[in-house]
Amino acid sequence: MQAMSLASGTELGRYTILALLGSGGMGDVYRARDGTLDREVAIKVFRPRSLNDPDALRRFQHEGKALAALSHANILDIHDFGTHGNCAYAVTELLQGETLRNTIARSSLPWPRVVEIAIAVADGLDAAHCKRIVHRDLKPENVFVTSDGRIKILDFGLARLIPPSTEEHGSHVPTVSRQTESGAVLGTFPYMSPEQVRGEHVDPRSDIFSMGCMLHEMVTGIPTFARHSPADTMIAILTEEPVGIRQTGIPLELERATLRCLEKDPADRFQSANDLASDLRGILNGSPISGSVPLKRKRPSSVGLTATVSLIGVAVIAAIAFSVGRFPERAHGKKPAPVNETAASSISEKTIAVLPFESLSSEQENAYFASGIQDEILTRLARLGDLKVISRTSTAKYRSRPEDLKAVSQELGVASLLEGSVQRAAGKVRVNVQLIDGRSDTHLWANSYDRDTKDVLAVESEIAQEIASALQAKLSPSEASGLTTAPTRDPEAYDLFLRGEYEEREAENNQKADAFDRAAGFYRQALARDLDFALAAARLAESRVYHHWFVSQLTEAELAEVKSIAGRALALDPNLPEAHIALASFYYYCKRQYDDALKEFQRAVELEPNNVRAVYLSACIYRRQGRWKRALAEISKCEERDPRNAALAANLGATYCILRNWKDAKRASLRALAIDPHNVLAQQTVINSCLNGPEGIGEAKRVLANLPPESLQTNFHVIANLPKGAYIKLIERDFAAALKFFEEEKTDPAENRSRLAARAAIRVVSGDRAEARGEMVKARGLLEAWLRERPGDPFAMLQLSWVSLALERKAEALRLAYQAAQLLPVEKDAVLGPGVLAALAEIQASAGESRAAVKTLERILSLPGGYYVSIQQLKIDPVWDPIRNDPGFQDLLTGTEQVGPSQ
Repeated sequence: MQAMSLASGTELGRYTILALLGSGGMGDVYRARDGTLDREVAIKVFRPRSLNDPDALRRFQHEGKALAALSHANILDIHDFGTHGNCAYAVTELLQGETLRNTIARSSLPWPRVVEIAIAVADGLDAAHCKRIVHRDLKPENVFVTSDGRIKILDFGLARLIPPSTEEHGSHVPTVSRQTESGAVLGTFPYMSPEQVRGEHVDPRSDIFSMGCMLHEMVTGIPTFARHSPADTMIAILTEEPVGIRQTGIPLELERATLRCLEKDPADRFQSANDLASDLRGILNGSPISGSVPLKRKRPSSVGLTATVSLIGVAVIAAIAFSVGRFPERAHGKKPAPVNETAASSISEKTIAVLPFESLSSEQENAYFASGIQDEILTRLARLGDLKVISRTSTAKYRSRPEDLKAVSQELGVASLLEGSVQRAAGKVRVNVQLIDGRSDTHLWANSYDRDTKDVLAVESEIAQEIASALQAKLSPSEASGLTTAPTRDPEAYDLFLRGEYEEREAENNQKADAFDRAAGFYRQALARDLDFALAAARLAESRVYHHWFVSQLTEAELAEVKSIAGRALALDPNLPEAHIALASFYYYCKRQYDDALKEFQRAVELEPNNVRAVYLSACIYRRQGRWKRALAEISKCEERDPRNAALAANLGATYCILRNWKDAKRASLRALAIDPHNVLAQQTVINSCLNGPEGIGEAKRVLANLPPESLQTNFHVIANLPKGAYIKLIERDFAAALKFFEEEKTDPAENRSRLAARAAIRVVSGDRAEARGEMVKARGLLEAWLRERPGDPFAMLQLSWVSLALERKAEALRLAYQAAQLLPVEKDAVLGPGVLAALAEIQASAGESRAAVKTLERILSLPGGYYVSIQQLKIDPVWDPIRNDPGFQDLLTGTEQVGPSQ
């Protein structure tokens, strides 16, 4: 719990407290007045618990003198250290401005400014290194940009001042530097050097690596090694190479300097901050950097990989389990984001978000277990109609213990936040939970549960009941029963189910066939142990449906099995919301039986009022039906309970894009990218919006340069559906560059078919078909084999149509395109139907069928279909060059198009 703040007017020696600026895990930061020198300063007052050890106090005083001796224009000035009662404090200059983190988040930085900032930081580091002080926690949060543009390094060395206790949770671990155990897992881990991750001795070259991470992030806007979990982040630091920098348009020498900083071996990096600063200055003057670094990055050897990965366990557990406090220090002189008291007071008491649970287990693979417990508690609470419960997709964006709970409370619109941790070992499990009033950051309730692993289901039930009681939720008899009902009585089956859930979330994020297959495998194993496990059956059916929709179509026999599994789940438990969602998803995604699907989704919402997924998928169906106003209303309704879900914002943007409302489309998709920069749909939508808006291709290229690389969708069928980097190259008629996006052969068959079809389409548009005849013959064989098993796949037909055009088989291409349009008409799918028509028009144009192409385009422009065809796109896309001089086509360019919803 946060300590009591010092009141305004409190005196610490010659300093008078004026106001609280921010709180951190080790203490609070105040604005104060120095009575002797009559100036305002910042004072960090350390928590009493940090100095209850005399040895720690002596180290604090000794190291304080060393740090105070640091004097450099780019390092925060430390004026004084002292003690008052049982606490200690550090006095620093008071800064006005913002952290580099906020600067990066607000807007993209031009590369010269990136270099200027990096030079200033490197100069500051060099001054510290000369005093034999290593920062060890360099990150954008610890670099301050003042109002007049100066750069200051913050919290320099403070991580070393107060070593943490090594005794906690009944176990002993090696002491690690504070930046490792601060609890700021995603705030610091991505900036650690490989030697820090391995727990080895660090020297100034470790700061050079962290500097490289910041350089990369300033250039790309993306944290270099941040992954979805601490373990994955550390593995990335040890084994992966930075990506995305090549697409940013920065000078080659800046790319080389950044990559040299990020070498895994310290001996391969810049050997001093002074060397780095010198080369950065040279870059501004157009000089090459010293030394060399290959732009084709080398991979670590298998021996080294085994050795480094084996060390991750200790580092991860030390980092997560033995935290000093929930709040990492904020920047000096920078006030925390203001809390809107009116908004906070308007939040209902009966609102809650369940934050991700920390895994304190020594085995990394146990992350699925903590995640599963959190998810089950959330699901039980979501079934209570008297509570507003935030969806998991929004809470997953936060750390287990966020630094600013008041901000989280406002962002999610909830009064209460549940934090928790899970530790499992030797057949035992410990679950610690605490319910916090996020508006005031005060504890409401906390408890710890020590049980046998086989009793974890009972623990989940107890926690859910206690939370419902603490929030005074009114329960119906069925809701009260639901809190205590276990989905299975077989603990082994439940463990397999949790593994399946973990893999399923990964699959839905990356949409890879192997991930879906792993999830299905665990669900099947769970069902094999407990034939009555309705929840496992429902989730297995839903997983297979998503595989069918997002990866590759299932055969009719496989689809029949999916429906059988969903029916089995519903027969086992007619009141299970997930069973209704599984059957509804089958009707929607596999059969396009929209009314049947809506009925099942409605029943799921009746059983679980907080089920956002059912409402969202209903909105998707309204789009397919062309009920655009209803779709927009339902998506907006979802955001109330899932405000940090990038997919919701992305689909809202895509809907506006289909309606050719470019301004709203761009706004919503940028909001999605602020949550998840890798969201492919949002990436595509924001580029489409730029291309169709007043900014044009210049703005599209600028935005694209700051986005992560986009992957090709497996259902490629229309030119406008190309990855936007390739599409812009195609618009610029740089066909060779567009083809390069699809050079690498894919291991996933669906991805590879899509890749080959994209290459075929680009060759058709460029007029260069002869060069790749062998490749196209291979592609034709693959697609024909696929269609023999799945003759109703319209996207495969269109892919084969492009390949046929590349092979000069125009009649075959047209037949396939017409057949696809008949299989998926606009009347059946108002979202994808216009896309299939657009592909037909493109193939008609490429095959010389000018009149037919113009007629098809006329129809698309009279429909909501802006994702595929707009008047602006007709003007710039070379796919229309074969019919550009046709009088009918020229009339389209001066005509009208459907804008906004027709119903």
